[in-house]
Amino acid sequence: MTVAADSPRAPAHAFVSGPGPAAVPASVPSLATRVRSIGGSPVRDILAVTARPEVINFAGGLPAPELFDREGVAAAFRYALEETPAQALQYATTEGEPILRERLAARTTARGLPTTADDLLVTTGSQQALSLLATALLDPGDTVLVEAPCYLAALQVFGLAGARIVAVPGDADGPDPEALADLVVRERPKLLYTVPTFQNPTGRTLPAGRRAAVAAVAARHGLWIVEDDPYGELRYEGERVPWIAAHPDARDRTVLLGSFSKVMAPGIRLGWLRAPTELRRACAVAKQAADLHTPTVNQLAAARYLTAFDLDAHVARVAAVYRERRDAMLAGLADALPAGSVWTRPEGGMFLWARLPESYDTTVLLPRVVAQDVAYVPGAPFYAGEPDRSTLRLCFVTQTPEEIGEGLRRLGRGLRG
Repeated sequence: MTVAADSPRAPAHAFVSGPGPAAVPASVPSLATRVRSIGGSPVRDILAVTARPEVINFAGGLPAPELFDREGVAAAFRYALEETPAQALQYATTEGEPILRERLAARTTARGLPTTADDLLVTTGSQQALSLLATALLDPGDTVLVEAPCYLAALQVFGLAGARIVAVPGDADGPDPEALADLVVRERPKLLYTVPTFQNPTGRTLPAGRRAAVAAVAARHGLWIVEDDPYGELRYEGERVPWIAAHPDARDRTVLLGSFSKVMAPGIRLGWLRAPTELRRACAVAKQAADLHTPTVNQLAAARYLTAFDLDAHVARVAAVYRERRDAMLAGLADALPAGSVWTRPEGGMFLWARLPESYDTTVLLPRVVAQDVAYVPGAPFYAGEPDRSTLRLCFVTQTPEEIGEGLRRLGRGLRG
């Protein structure tokens, strides 16, 4: 029986139907071209496959959780919630909490790049900073220059923006400045994206002389640089290399990205970008459309941590442990990898990069290796152009030296078949 909507037995808005054909689920609307053309993250896919506790996972890019300063972070959050609850639980400005920007500006200035709070925009992780820049700068078809290989999530961001991504030829030290200059003249790119210190995925660091040459190319040809620095504080040895953004030739045309993910905790989801006024304001407009602002309580807790605790001392303790783990991996690679393999020796960061003999395809080999309860990330997804399929990325910071040794023995068995 059907009761009409105007029946006195039913509310004016009601329509009750009797038995009928089963409802057909609605089909998903046609997805945007930019989403259809970009795949998911192979790293995330591998992590899902290797979630079993018995797997020794060299695939992730996760900091070691046992090294988080849980007591310090908890105290900082308690302070924010107990001492400033009305502010901590309220909306905030898009640009970020002034006290946090002041603390970040002081840290940036102390590391050689004079910075004020007004130079900074707080973001929900530095990954959001990269997305905001893509929104503010890139139209479909614009060209972006990247390293070869390149940080995978940056390739995703630029791909979603519809950019044409071109890799700059280089060597073990990074992009070649002469090749960069040729590409700038030929391609007229919107920007160059680079992770010059302890790069993801290779772990390499762009030397000071080459940074100066890249800055000179930028000044000569009007190139904008996006310098991503999530790992720079995790140095184990050697001398710190100044940011490209601090070079006189690049100061007016470099956006510097930073993050607490690798030095405090990724779950706090705090990053920032330093950019000239007009570009920073454009990114703030993009952020208003994305999430209004980064969570206030997280910002105030981070500011409190920087005030009440010694982040530099914490990072030094973490780096000392990471160095032991890097050394353990370096010590075992010769026995684990096939003869003729080569690999990087990073001075810091979280990753090293290996190239096996040309006959090896690390994507094809991965299932065989995972069957040995160990995992890596194949190198192919990190390339914007033709990939080197014999490469792979290993993260060494999440496991103990003993676990690393066992993981490398398993890796060797998997590669040998």
